[in-house]
Amino acid sequence: YTIPSILQLDIGDTNWVMTSSFIIFTMQTGFGMLESGCVSIKNEVNIMMKNVADVVLGGLTYWMFGFALSFGNGPYTTPFMGVGNFFVDPEVTDPLMGPTFAAFLFQLSFATTATTIVSGAMAERCNFKAYCLFSLINTVVYCIPAGWAWGDHGFLQRLGYVDIAGSGPVHLIGGSSALASAYMLGPRLGRYELGNEPLPLGSPVNAVMGLFVLWWGWLAFNSGSTYGISGSKWHYAARAAVQTMLGSFGGGCVGLGYSMFLREGKLDIMDLINSILGSLVSVTAGCFLYRSWEALLIGTLGGIIACVTMPLIDKVHIDDPVGASSVHGASALWGVVAVGLFADNPYPLDTTNGRSGLFKGGGWYMVGVQFLGAFCFFCYRSSSSSMQIPLVWCVNKIVPIRMKPFDELLGADLTEHHIRHSQVGVSRALSALRPFNHDDIGLETIKHVGSNPGHEKYINDNYEEPTINDESIQNTINITQPKISAKGESVKEKHKNEKNNRNKKKSNKVNIKNNNQKEIQLASLEALKADEIPKYAWVD
Repeated sequence: YTIPSILQLDIGDTNWVMTSSFIIFTMQTGFGMLESGCVSIKNEVNIMMKNVADVVLGGLTYWMFGFALSFGNGPYTTPFMGVGNFFVDPEVTDPLMGPTFAAFLFQLSFATTATTIVSGAMAERCNFKAYCLFSLINTVVYCIPAGWAWGDHGFLQRLGYVDIAGSGPVHLIGGSSALASAYMLGPRLGRYELGNEPLPLGSPVNAVMGLFVLWWGWLAFNSGSTYGISGSKWHYAARAAVQTMLGSFGGGCVGLGYSMFLREGKLDIMDLINSILGSLVSVTAGCFLYRSWEALLIGTLGGIIACVTMPLIDKVHIDDPVGASSVHGASALWGVVAVGLFADNPYPLDTTNGRSGLFKGGGWYMVGVQFLGAFCFFCYRSSSSSMQIPLVWCVNKIVPIRMKPFDELLGADLTEHHIRHSQVGVSRALSALRPFNHDDIGLETIKHVGSNPGHEKYINDNYEEPTINDESIQNTINITQPKISAKGESVKEKHKNEKNNRNKKKSNKVNIKNNNQKEIQLASLEALKADEIPKYAWVD
């Protein structure tokens, strides 16, 4: 019995792999923040819930059959697909129990990342229930090509294909899935009515914070892919982390220059974010095989590719709200090919089977294998998209994939999660759509986000501000007034007190009248403002 390479871990390697897995899982936070920052406010919770569904449902199916299809070594395993080790659960007496769980956890973090890429491209118009069904199925799309590249049985791995951290199986497959999904769903309502320019971000701060979390997770993504720190692995783990950062520096510089040049000195946030992410994707395949200047160059070109392809995709009216197709698709294709050009032979590791890239005197073999790998991934994703059409039709019969216009205009947060934001146009949309839609979402029972209906009711019941005419207030005034005996009160003082009471009542009446006039003026002003607002503005 030969121990599979994925399970050849000692204690130190297992510790390194598990720690890297924990950090890679934080990338889900980064994806969620980035995507929620890119969509409109009325859909930010919905996109976060889709990221949760990716982890929960995609993780469950990866445990059931995904890991087996990628790394199974049973008797029915073929170069195309692994078979064996379904429902991962080794016995406590199994000497490979620890390595098996560590390997599964590490690969699970990769699988959930690949499925999450798609959620951003489908944002703001995909039915949540239908998306959950896709999360269950999408595991198959990732796990089979992952076995080609990393499984001992994989035909690409046997040919010498090199992809250290997944530019091909994770990002190229994920980016292709994002492009296919965005195309099948169609653009958001009114997306290209006013041109191809990007829509306003729902929360630019969230988007930038998501970038930083992804940046952090990428270090574990790449350096953890040495798959240990024993022997000479720790040297290359350190090299992978530094080259990853250098690649992102090149992409970031491109984003700054590209945006300021095209936008007359103004910096577009998404240009910078996606140029950095594109550079990280492109350097991932050969993260510890490059010299520093090579990593910088590869990252720079990856950033350029991401920035240039985003507007091209919008020109053909494929609506990808976060640019996942460009960042994870186009930049990943360059990253796969770059290994065949720049790769070092990482002696004494056998990552490249002793080969080097074209520019290192290794000839054309690695270039050819890397092109073959990219071609196979692209064809596989194209064919799987074709196979998905009947599946999409069946799912659509059960749960409509595309949200109804009524739900899309109101926002998925309200219609699917009963979360009501302020100032996102819900009232105006309801007024405009009421003659054409009879669905009752029970808006009057849905409170604004951040409110506490219990506190509001308690205040209304116990501390409601009374008017001056309330009998209880008059009684309180009478009770709290000092009682002066008629014998000790002079006639002059009595007249003075009566005059003061009359003045108080008169003052109260004047205040009430002034308040009413102010309310009328404010109502008139609001009506005037409402007339001046264009029809396409959304006002609550």
